[in-house]
Amino acid sequence: MIRIVVADDHPMVRDGLRTLFDSFPDTEMSGEAATGREAVRAAVVERPDVLIMDLGMPDLDGIAATAEVVRAAPEVAVLVLTMSDDDDTVFAAMRAGASGYLVKGATKEEILRAVTAVAAGEAIFGPGVARRVLSYFSAPRQQQDPFPQLTAREREVLDLLAAGLSNSAIAIRLGLSTKTVNNNTSSIFAKLAVAGRTEAIIRARDAGLGRR
Repeated sequence: MIRIVVADDHPMVRDGLRTLFDSFPDTEMSGEAATGREAVRAAVVERPDVLIMDLGMPDLDGIAATAEVVRAAPEVAVLVLTMSDDDDTVFAAMRAGASGYLVKGATKEEILRAVTAVAAGEAIFGPGVARRVLSYFSAPRQQQDPFPQLTAREREVLDLLAAGLSNSAIAIRLGLSTKTVNNNTSSIFAKLAVAGRTEAIIRARDAGLGRR
């Protein structure tokens, strides 16, 4: 029996997947989550075989939540099921530790096959995503971004953190609210899997950031 937790902020999606897994003899939906932090908590508490993760989650986005799950419960396989399939999002999810990636609209057979595969330790991607992954890795390598899992805004915030600015000073520099900067820093720490500000600054400076 494959135990599954579904993390999606839309109740209809969670209900639909519960109906699907209830109808299949080898799967069981053992829990659900409506926010990113609930998803991490469910992974740690429930210890399912598979966590199905939407990326557009409130509270903590799905990529940061995936990184947290991989760190806190590495035996839980994360299968992304989301609307977006652009390259940045796909590769950010992979780098965060996702074992599979499907786009919403996948058939129930594709979802069941993906759940079975990641539960067995395999990596699996929807057809369109798989083509993109193969194309990406077969393309000539460009100079690598040291933190490709971060958004452009998060890289900007990390650069200023590495330069020694406080969150309030960063907010003033970028014309943002302090709360927004606080949210960005929390997301940065989760995506980099660091314990806090000091470790993030060390990694950023090692990568050449903060030299303003």
